Amino acid sequence: MNRPQHILICGERGAGKSTLINRLLVHNRRPVFGFITKKMPPDQNGECKVYIHPANSASLQYTHENLAGVCKNGKIITVNIEVFNTVGMKLLQAPTGGLLLMDELGFMESKASDFCSGVLAALDGDVPVLAAVKNKETAFLKAVREHKNVELHYVTTQNRDMLYRKLLPKVMGM
Repeated sequence: MNRPQHILICGERGAGKSTLINRLLVHNRRPVFGFITKKMPPDQNGECKVYIHPANSASLQYTHENLAGVCKNGKIITVNIEVFNTVGMKLLQAPTGGLLLMDELGFMESKASDFCSGVLAALDGDVPVLAAVKNKETAFLKAVREHKNVELHYVTTQNRDMLYRKLLPKVMGM
C-alpha cells in the first residue's frame, strides 16, 4: 500500500502557516482530527499562555487541563510536558478516513517524549497529515521536517497564494 504524502507547511512567524491551512481545509472532504494550539495575548505580567485544543471542537476551552505552556518576551517560561503527553497524545488519534491536523508543531513539545514519538508514528501511518511546523532548529522538528513520508513546503507572505493553488488539489485528493 502506498503511504499518503503528508503535507507540512513551514515558515517564519506571521508568514501565514495557519491561514494557509485554514484555506485548504475549506476544501477538505475528510473529517478532521488532531489539534490546534492557540497563543493568548500577553496578560498583565507580559506572559502569553499557550493552549492545545481538539481541531474538530466547535468551542475552545482554556483550562489548566489543556495549558501547554507559558511564554514571555518570546522565551518559554514553562512547558506542561504532561499536557502534551496526555491530552496531546489523545488528539493525535485519527481513524482511517480522517485527516490529522497538527497546527502547530513547535519547540515547546520537544521534551514531551511520548508526544514527539506519537507525532512521528502518525507520520509513519496511513492517515493523511496536514501540519504547520515552526521554522526552529530542534532535534524533534528536524525529524518531523525530514520524515520520509512528508512533503515540506515553506510559506512566505510572497508565495502563500501560489502555494495555496499548488496544494489545493493535493488536499482535495487526500
